[in-house]
Amino acid sequence: MDETHENDVTLRSGMLDRLAAMRGRPLADDVANVMMVVPRHVFVPGAPSSEAYGLGAVVTHWDGQGVPRSSASAPGTVAGMLEQAQVRPGQRVLEIGAGTGYNAALLAHLVGASGSVTTIEYDADVATAARKHLDAYGADRVRVVTGDGTLGAAEDGPFDRILVTAGAWDVAPAWVEQLAPGGRVVLPLRLRGLTRVVAFERDGAGLRSVSVVEDGFIPMKGIGAMPEKNVPLGPGPDLTLRIDDAQPVTPALLQALDSEATLEWTDVVAPWAWTPEQDFWLATLPGFCRVFVNAEAVAAGRIPRAKDPWGAWGVYSGASLAYLAARQVDGTDQMPMLQVGACGFGPEGAGLVRLLTERVSAWQEHSAGGVEMTIEARPHSSAPLPGEDAALLVVDKVDHVFVVTAALTATSVEV
Repeated sequence: MDETHENDVTLRSGMLDRLAAMRGRPLADDVANVMMVVPRHVFVPGAPSSEAYGLGAVVTHWDGQGVPRSSASAPGTVAGMLEQAQVRPGQRVLEIGAGTGYNAALLAHLVGASGSVTTIEYDADVATAARKHLDAYGADRVRVVTGDGTLGAAEDGPFDRILVTAGAWDVAPAWVEQLAPGGRVVLPLRLRGLTRVVAFERDGAGLRSVSVVEDGFIPMKGIGAMPEKNVPLGPGPDLTLRIDDAQPVTPALLQALDSEATLEWTDVVAPWAWTPEQDFWLATLPGFCRVFVNAEAVAAGRIPRAKDPWGAWGVYSGASLAYLAARQVDGTDQMPMLQVGACGFGPEGAGLVRLLTERVSAWQEHSAGGVEMTIEARPHSSAPLPGEDAALLVVDKVDHVFVVTAALTATSVEV
């Protein structure tokens, strides 16, 4: 083994060790083996080794406004999706979103010589780069297609596994049609602005999840895309509301920050203020949205700190809004204990604050024993699912109705 190759192997091994430590458990054996074999740096040639074998995503393409349009997903995201997919030798696999080609190379190893991998990329520049990286590695059996992944690739199907590596607003009918009997489709599904990586299998006329994992992805492009609306408020802007499902916004909302803030705290204290699956409980509220808070506005004392710097959950109504806030009450910089509260603006701000804090407290009380989520997708043409009326959340989209239920191991939450 020459020195360069030995160093590459060491970098891969170190990445997997850090990943296992972060997750608190080792990767599945087949996933760990292929991630040890495939050199990630070949697929992000411009990145230093610290990034190529770090635990974060590596952005590879930007649009004209400097917004990322393609990236190499974080290793933990890649590993988690492969574990959910449970790819086996000899299977036919369709990947929606080629990215750098790294995931397709891993899939090629998992299916072996008797299987096949087709990867579809909407962006021609990204597809060309993926093909180049795959050729450089030697994965020439992977078929790279430039096109709209929403349509699938019927000519190469049916597929035992379909992996969607871009945020999907709905499950495209073509994916269901091209899924082989006993097959599985794994995708980052967006519901009310919330993203979960869901592994679906057929269940009668629809699909039912076999696993649900929290993660985030760059949104899909093409005919299946549904853009989220960004509404900036205040100077800077101080706040930006991200609203999904084309929900309407009144012009009066733009003046919400002209009023004094209302701030109220709950008794909920947790590491990083993390409360599993609470977001779906909040998403049942009218006007549910994500709120991004400007750090400079927080430092200047104009607005309180948000619960999550990458977007706190909130609600808006008419000329008012409220979002979840947090303050450190214990712990360390590495593991802060944060108290959860809510901050509101506008004439109805105080009422929206109370709505959020009561909802947060109720969820904390009733979900203390843990939550297991199930997501079902039924076509509009089929009958409602049993228990749909009592579901945690029902989201009606273009091609499917999604029904989210939460089984609590302690007491049940009344929704």
